[in-house]
Amino acid sequence: MNFQQVIAVLEKHYGRVQPPVMRDPFGLIIWENIGYLVDDHRRRAAFEELEKKVGLTPAAILAASLSELTRIAKVGGIHEGLRAQRLKEIAYITMNEFDGDLSSVFKLSLPKAVKALKQFPSIGQPGAEKILLFAGAHPLLALDSNGLRVLLRLGFGEEKKSYSASYKSVQASLENQIGDNREFLIAAHQLLRQHGQELCKRSNPRCAECPLRKVCEYFLQTFKSLPNSG
Repeated sequence: MNFQQVIAVLEKHYGRVQPPVMRDPFGLIIWENIGYLVDDHRRRAAFEELEKKVGLTPAAILAASLSELTRIAKVGGIHEGLRAQRLKEIAYITMNEFDGDLSSVFKLSLPKAVKALKQFPSIGQPGAEKILLFAGAHPLLALDSNGLRVLLRLGFGEEKKSYSASYKSVQASLENQIGDNREFLIAAHQLLRQHGQELCKRSNPRCAECPLRKVCEYFLQTFKSLPNSG
């Protein structure tokens, strides 16, 4: 089963895909930093509190007191003081390196755009690629940890010693299959993430309920290893 077919199966199983939380690059960077080890519901609560009480512009965040940002960051989980400082840092970088407007990143080549976004706190290669995909700048196979786990278990790429190497291995294995349709790739990101969260979990995956189990290397190898599996 190729990549396009995998996504079609997931879409049939889960239904209409959820759109990205937003497409604004500055907002997406804030979204990544406003919560830590929390679900999307709590992250959204913190994000909306920031939008309501402070504003979602670099200037507004720079003008806000650190105590106010810390209070809001606490809604999004632990280490609120550190994350409040990161919000300030994000705003500072945006104002000083990009004249307050991150849309200038979209004019850069892909390697330069990724490098530019990696200046920001908590934004590595996968995060930078997701921002560029969601914002419509580049058609990329951008994956979070859930999507990466799903594709590795299906047999795309190889699990390596480092997360980065595993990520690159999966991308390389699918290089000729992903196409250049940005909306399809956004849907793929969302569906793979949802599948990893709901069924293809890191621990105790619910393989019996998985619509991809018949073509999943992880399931087939696990099934073969069970007693009396035939």
